[in-house]
Amino acid sequence: MTRVTGGTAAHARHKKVKAQAKGYRGKRSSTFRMAHQAIMKAGMHAYVGRKQKKRDFRRLWIARISASLRAMGLRYSEVKNKWLHAKMEVDRKNLSELAVNFPKIFEKVVGVAKK
Repeated sequence: MTRVTGGTAAHARHKKVKAQAKGYRGKRSSTFRMAHQAIMKAGMHAYVGRKQKKRDFRRLWIARISASLRAMGLRYSEVKNKWLHAKMEVDRKNLSELAVNFPKIFEKVVGVAKK
């Protein structure tokens, strides 16, 4: 009986890994071992980056809202608390869009917090 080797499957796997590492510099794109390590590390960074993106955008939205409120002489934390008590449910993303692009409407929304 002939000996079965995994040559075909291994070649396909190596080919797939090298295709994923396309564009990497040096041996990281041409050799299987280095390419596999590079892809694993890149995957870890991508996973962490997806979590950081959410944090970064939230910080950006709060900074935009806060800057607009400061121009009106108010503080973000106080206004946010008043919005919560007024049962006003507008998310930070939309509030920041209003603050940046539609300041008149944003002032009306802030007026809800003043009452």
